[in-house]
Amino acid sequence: MFFRASAAEFARSLALRGRAQNLDDGSVLVLAAGPCAALAELAAWLRRGPPMARVEAVEVEAIDPASLAWPPGFEPR
Repeated sequence: MFFRASAAEFARSLALRGRAQNLDDGSVLVLAAGPCAALAELAAWLRRGPPMARVEAVEVEAIDPASLAWPPGFEPR
């Protein structure tokens, strides 16, 4: 949960909407919506992660924001 909570906190500081959730394979899925510059900053943070995190890879994919129901803020799941 530490990675998800830290990612959500950082995303909220950038005024992004979305969520971070654990997947069955142990990876974390982050879905975020907001201005391109803020999304790029979040992607850079995700590549480092919080202290003590081990980040092996980050994949970035653009999606149509209208295709998902976005929460009003950013939440860890």
